[in-house]
Amino acid sequence: MKITEPPRSPERRKRDLLSRLATEMDIWVATADADGLPCLVPLWFAWDGEALWLATRPTTPTGRNLRGGGRTRLALGDTLDVVLIDGDVQMYAAEEAPSAAAETFLAKTGWDPRTDGKPYVWFQVRPRAIQARNGEHEMPGRHLMRDGVWVV
Repeated sequence: MKITEPPRSPERRKRDLLSRLATEMDIWVATADADGLPCLVPLWFAWDGEALWLATRPTTPTGRNLRGGGRTRLALGDTLDVVLIDGDVQMYAAEEAPSAAAETFLAKTGWDPRTDGKPYVWFQVRPRAIQARNGEHEMPGRHLMRDGVWVV
């Protein structure tokens, strides 16, 4: 890769991140089971300004791992324009999810897991750490959030 642009400022990275959270449909969800067996899948998501919301079937490996593990790593982008989000997970039954979160998800994706014929559960992911970089030259300053607090 040839780097031709200067690194973005932390403020610009945060703006870009928030824009991506509002517009991108899929996010990579990384989990592990109790034995450490990893699982990586893309899921639709919605961002409510404080947390990301995911929906999946409770019987999938991802559903079981999110429920049992209590944390996840999420990723946006390709290998050149990366966002990594480490977060704490809370599960909600379909009827327990906050309606505002479910409506945000529906507005973004056009799909409502609450009305699907199969059982789905919701997972709220509260970010604890966020990194963003577009190329190797942006490794310094990549941390936008630590311990659940924006550093930018």
